[in-house]
Amino acid sequence: MKLLHTADWHLGKIVHNVHMTEDQKDMLEQFMQIVRREEPDVVIIAGDLYDRSIPPKQAVELLNDTFTELVNDIQVPVLAISGNHDSPDRLQFGTSLFRNQGLFLDTKLRKNREAVTLYDDHGPVHFHLIPYVEPAEVAYAFEDDSIKTHQQAAERIVEDIRERFSSDERHVWVGHAFLAGGMESESEERLSMIGGSPYVDARLYHDFTYVALGHLHQPQRVTKDTIRYSGSLLKYSFSEANHKKSVAAIQLDNSGVASIEQIPLTPERDFEVVEGYFEELLGGEAAANPSNYLHVRLLDDGQLLDPMGKLRKVYPNVLHLERVQLHAKSNLEELEQVKERQKRSPEELFQSFYEDMKGEEMPENRKEILEEAIQQLRESERGK
Repeated sequence: MKLLHTADWHLGKIVHNVHMTEDQKDMLEQFMQIVRREEPDVVIIAGDLYDRSIPPKQAVELLNDTFTELVNDIQVPVLAISGNHDSPDRLQFGTSLFRNQGLFLDTKLRKNREAVTLYDDHGPVHFHLIPYVEPAEVAYAFEDDSIKTHQQAAERIVEDIRERFSSDERHVWVGHAFLAGGMESESEERLSMIGGSPYVDARLYHDFTYVALGHLHQPQRVTKDTIRYSGSLLKYSFSEANHKKSVAAIQLDNSGVASIEQIPLTPERDFEVVEGYFEELLGGEAAANPSNYLHVRLLDDGQLLDPMGKLRKVYPNVLHLERVQLHAKSNLEELEQVKERQKRSPEELFQSFYEDMKGEEMPENRKEILEEAIQQLRESERGK
């Protein structure tokens, strides 16, 4: 049996005030090409389908179109769960009807829940769809008030699986959690600290044939190859600039996992951090692709007039601009400069700014205009 594991689509995501829906649509089209080429027996989506509980209309339409193509056109079973960004109640709508079509979407934990069992030439494979849940939800489902932490919640669910299912058969855990030892990035929202630490020990899952995880955005294994985060569909922060996004293809045989392959996903517009002097950057050669989403780190010391506007004429998707101090001054020197500026009059501060911008001293006639304007402001503030 061949599995295709993905997670953390975050449809409707906004990064630095830019809606990522078109980028997500392009990447999902690439994902569909992978599905058609690889011909998996199952597609797994391990949570965070949406980026927020009430997603925008375009995101809902995109997920609907994607599920329709997977289930109706390609006719591959889809096993999905809700993540910490999703609304379990909203995603739950229609799930009973969808199961008959091959879309298995679990958003809430229930006692005596059933696994999704599929068959290949070697027998059954039991897929345990465990959505993101707080410890209190697990305590309620199992009527056990002693469950206070995410670790205890996971232990109780695993215990339930061992009690009700045969250990001689193959089991796949599909979950959205934070395993201790996993590498984080800035775009992930920290899981709730209600009930203590959000971390779960990866050793708890060592007996599962494969563990398909969502939440951490960097593709990675945790303690062993068969416990794996697929990573997010796209890069959603500059902390992910060096990530290599991918989809995990897992081949199962009669004894377990025969092979795991990471199939790369290549965005049309990547996230990139570039650094250099302003005039050099305007040459257009700093980025691998001028259309990439950029975090620009400027090395210039002096004043620059509208650097963002000028850079966006060359790189239209500059999202963040940062000035880098090549010769960092000591905290004491910086403090002295602040104190010195505080002693200056408004006229002196404006004149200093004028000199920095124009490279020359302010003419006398403009000084008179400046003094007159400042005097009018002072009188206005006093209510005269």
